[in-house]
Amino acid sequence: MRSTLPFNHGWSFEGREPVTLPHTAVELPFSHFDEAVYQRPFTYTKHFTFDPSWQGREISVVFDGVMADARVTLNGHPVAAHPDGYTPFEARLTPHLLLGENELVVMLDGSENPNIPPFGALVDYLTYAGIYRDVWLRVTAPVHIASVKVETPDPLATDKQVVAKVEIADPADRGIPGTLHGEVTDAAGQVVATTEARVTGPTAELFFSGLEGIRLWELDSPALYTLTVTLETAAGKDSQSSRFGFRAARFEPDGFYLNGRKLKLIGLNRHQSFPYAGYALGRAAQERDAEILKRDLGLNMVRTSHYPQSPWFLDRCDELGLLVFEEIPGWQHIGDTDWQRESVENVRRMIRRDWNHPSIVIWGVRINESHDAHEFYAETNRVARELDRTRQTGGVRCYTDSELLEDVYAMNDFILGSEERGGNRPRTALRPRAEVTGISHPVPYLVTEYSGHMFPTKVSDQEQRQIEHVTRHLDVLDAAYGDPEVTGVLGWCAFDYNTHKDFGSGDHICHHGVMDMFREPKFAAFAYSSQRDPAQAIVMKPVTLWANGERNIGGVLPLMVLTNCDEIELRYGDHPPKRLGPDHVRFPHLPHPPVIFDSRHFTEGELGIWGDAWVDGVISGYWNGEKVAEHILLANPVATALSVVPDATQIGASDSLRVVITARDQAGNPLAHFSEPVAISVTGPAHRLGPRLVSLRAGKTGFWLTATGAGEIIVTVESERLGTVSGAVRAV
Repeated sequence: MRSTLPFNHGWSFEGREPVTLPHTAVELPFSHFDEAVYQRPFTYTKHFTFDPSWQGREISVVFDGVMADARVTLNGHPVAAHPDGYTPFEARLTPHLLLGENELVVMLDGSENPNIPPFGALVDYLTYAGIYRDVWLRVTAPVHIASVKVETPDPLATDKQVVAKVEIADPADRGIPGTLHGEVTDAAGQVVATTEARVTGPTAELFFSGLEGIRLWELDSPALYTLTVTLETAAGKDSQSSRFGFRAARFEPDGFYLNGRKLKLIGLNRHQSFPYAGYALGRAAQERDAEILKRDLGLNMVRTSHYPQSPWFLDRCDELGLLVFEEIPGWQHIGDTDWQRESVENVRRMIRRDWNHPSIVIWGVRINESHDAHEFYAETNRVARELDRTRQTGGVRCYTDSELLEDVYAMNDFILGSEERGGNRPRTALRPRAEVTGISHPVPYLVTEYSGHMFPTKVSDQEQRQIEHVTRHLDVLDAAYGDPEVTGVLGWCAFDYNTHKDFGSGDHICHHGVMDMFREPKFAAFAYSSQRDPAQAIVMKPVTLWANGERNIGGVLPLMVLTNCDEIELRYGDHPPKRLGPDHVRFPHLPHPPVIFDSRHFTEGELGIWGDAWVDGVISGYWNGEKVAEHILLANPVATALSVVPDATQIGASDSLRVVITARDQAGNPLAHFSEPVAISVTGPAHRLGPRLVSLRAGKTGFWLTATGAGEIIVTVESERLGTVSGAVRAV
């Protein structure tokens, strides 16, 4: 039978440094670096010994992602070449394996090769370099399963069906007939259905019909099933499992429908990059990003800007019920004919890799924000529809009246804020669909970016700017909820990210996220999380540092509280408490508008006259008449404690884990202006990513540690003022 084994250990980098994959060729500083340091060739080498059990078998190495222009040799023989940095490829080793020691060499080039997407012009994100995803050793029978595409025709029917399209790999062209056995199991491992089919050529199909008691893949209950296909031939037996779900997803002119129910899509864009490590963080970090988007922010969709992302991330989206808009690599630029041909291949590779993910509901087959190119985009759409007729296509634009070759007109709408560039139109959150498309009849319409570079906001920015940042996100959300012509909105973006010198704030960072690069929330993050059902989680976040001199004029009014509570009560000093409900007048369409205390609710001279003594405040949240949340705001916050919190207390023996460090006041609130340094040390089977000595930003910082084996890992953080805090994580 098939075996697929991790092949991440025992590599050497540049002929000298032992490394474990995933690996970034150059560990960059947090900011103010020269991106040219990784734009050059690099070499990875692995020595391994032939296993006698491999005799008569097919041996391949599968690379999940190498950036970029990878060339692979085995014992000096070329065995694979792959220009694309975002999709997997395999190197067939069988013809050149030696019975003893073998040498596998991977040569890559981090240069921005103008012949392949996304390169050829300026790109507003970094692509780093390295073998930055997992590598696997695959051992199969000589004739084996190459791919399985799972389809669920008419998933809303009472009796459901499954069709599996199977491709057979026969490298030696033996032409051996065989039998395919198929088995569908549910999440508990119970067999749902079985079938079989005869194999006489390179392709075959399995049909399952009359399936009863099947659960649909829903956002709040994403039921997953597994199809296991087994091939039996005279050359041996091979088996492959594919996870899938039963769901119907459709973009229509009047909205998006999941399993027949209309759903407003609310999401953000995600870059897969991290501080210091670039792209090279493994399973736990990828899964945690999906959890942040779904569980912490309460989103129902993410766009993989601007390239196919980690299989671990997509797997977790499947498990969590987070919809995905996945797109090919690129940013504005379209190259020559050869470049476009490679882009079409990117469409092919992306879809073939990810066609079984129920979370993916639309393929992005147009270069982000590029101009019309009829023949090019007619071909990307043709290939997408040929490979997968179960999903619609989309193409993201940033200008109006574009030719629509896709099924969904996707638009980056940055109209909010454009008046600051000298526009003469009044402030509005979104443009009307017809004005954008220029099409006389209604078409499915999705807004794929807004905010972002129109109002970059740092986690340490002054409170008044952060309030405006929050308000801009709320304005777009409110407009989307109130506009039936908009299927949804996907904001730019989830997390701050490193970028080229030509973009960002001069520090090689685009501060466009509602969270910083360490995935710590800015106030704007709570504009999203506060729209959640309070039965799932209570959210109450005052958009203030509670300081009399932080804002331009002083005071804290208007005081916005992002919440899904029914009422908010404010108490301060000896004044009578004030209780308000959500502001449905200012935000009439939001499920949960913020509560806003302003001058209408205070007598002259109350709360925030310069020169008055500042007093403590307490904000309480009420839901269904019960007090469900409380937040203490100190007039005199003093640096009191240091918290060191890992995302988990246990990780895999070669995985990565985020640790967040926060300086806190007497009430446990983060100290937004505390910027003193802390020293970080890691002992045990792990190493720290990033520098040992770092300054806090807005009272916080973070880092990732990567396990190098099993055992106890001790993290110690030391502050001259706040002392030393230690914690343990176990790698297993």
